[in-house]
Amino acid sequence: MSEVRPFYLDIPQAEINDLHRRLDTARWPEKEPVDDWSQGTPLATLRELVDHWRNHYDWRACEARLNAFGQYVTEIDGLDIHFLHVRSPRADAVPLVMTHGWPGSVIEFLEAIPLLTEPEEGMAFHVVAPSLPGYGFSGKPAKAGWGVEKIGAAWGKLMARLGYDRWVAQGGDWGSVVTTMIGRQAPAGCAGIHVNMPLGRPTPEDMQSNDPAVLSALQRLGHYQEWDSGYSKQQGTRPQTIGYSLVDSPVGLAGWILEKIHAWTDNDGSPFDALSKDQICDNLMLYWLPATGASAARLYWESFSKVGEGVVQLPAGASAFPREVIPAPRAWAERGMPNLIYWNDLDKGGHFAAWEQPEVFAAELRACFGKML
Repeated sequence: MSEVRPFYLDIPQAEINDLHRRLDTARWPEKEPVDDWSQGTPLATLRELVDHWRNHYDWRACEARLNAFGQYVTEIDGLDIHFLHVRSPRADAVPLVMTHGWPGSVIEFLEAIPLLTEPEEGMAFHVVAPSLPGYGFSGKPAKAGWGVEKIGAAWGKLMARLGYDRWVAQGGDWGSVVTTMIGRQAPAGCAGIHVNMPLGRPTPEDMQSNDPAVLSALQRLGHYQEWDSGYSKQQGTRPQTIGYSLVDSPVGLAGWILEKIHAWTDNDGSPFDALSKDQICDNLMLYWLPATGASAARLYWESFSKVGEGVVQLPAGASAFPREVIPAPRAWAERGMPNLIYWNDLDKGGHFAAWEQPEVFAAELRACFGKML
């Protein structure tokens, strides 16, 4: 059995200096000829974030926080998987594997983890938060094949390796897909799943529906497909091509990711309404430092058209946040999760549930898994 190795971050100052040099010498385009986000990330907004990243942001604070949580690496199927492992002091805590997505990272979970491991009341969890293959400080697959099915199976191996014989799984974005795969695979020990991006597709009958919830979902899906999905088409077909820019240019990386943070968070017009500049920069660093712009994008090439049909075998729950980018009404979700025992429509929050609304997110997990265990 492969060992679990402690992982400690100590980024050389030369790498920080190189980032600063690149930010200082960035070649900027002209201002967009519109007064909104319809052509992408506005010049003024990106300059504001980049100024913060260059002149005010402290990577060492984030580095120390990640180290304090407890980071580890273990080899699964020939690839090093990085993960946070934070055990609760509670003897009755439930092991939980939580999976992030793109353009996120384990940074999404930093505020939620203490609420899950040491709650004031209610269910507690031992939290395992892996970095997806090709993301953060996990290894970058050198061969094709690391799609969502393989990742789901790998997480089952990870939980068994950590000695957990009964556990639950949670995810959003790609994490939702991975978690759904776990629910379909029903690995030994997994007692149930929760997602904050429930998967579901409309049927021909749905296209003729007058149900307000269905009509709203169809409208939002249409907007996503027409105006918001260019990134996924690029990453799903030619990830290597966009990868050169994302790995070489921190400004390009920031502009690519900030557009989605703006579009997918529950904000009042600015991405900084939902997440602080420090939170956004923390997340950028988990793409910039390990140079994962290309490797992270490849997950779309591996899996975007391969989610496929299937039925979740395990008890399942879902939390539907109002600014979710790809909405699915409960009826759509139930087709793939016939044992859906928990559903809640929230009144605030977006695609990055744990990041935007950590208290609500933690309460949702306790409510959901409380019905399963």
